[in-house]
Amino acid sequence: MKVLTVCGVGMGSSLILRMNAEKALSTLGVSAKVEHTDVSSARSMKADVVIAQGLHTDDLTGVAPVVIPISNFMDVDGLRQQLDEALRGQGWL
Repeated sequence: MKVLTVCGVGMGSSLILRMNAEKALSTLGVSAKVEHTDVSSARSMKADVVIAQGLHTDDLTGVAPVVIPISNFMDVDGLRQQLDEALRGQGWL
C-alpha cells in the first residue's frame, strides 16, 4: 500500500504527518510505504491513501481512492481511527 502525507509546502508538517501515519498504520497491522510531499507534487502521483490538511483535500481528488482530511497533525489515535474506518470501507482491513 502506498500512502502520501501532504501539506502545502511538503516539508515540516507533512514529515510529522508521515511519522504519525507510520505509527497509526503499524498499530493497525498495515504494511505501507509512506511518503511525504507537497500539494503540487502530489497531484501528479498515484497512491492508495492520501492524508492531508483539510484545506488541501479538494486539490487532491483523483490522486487516491481514499483521501483523509486531517485537522490535528499530532493526534495519532485520531488518525488511526480515521485510517481504520477508511481502510475497512475499502475492504482493505
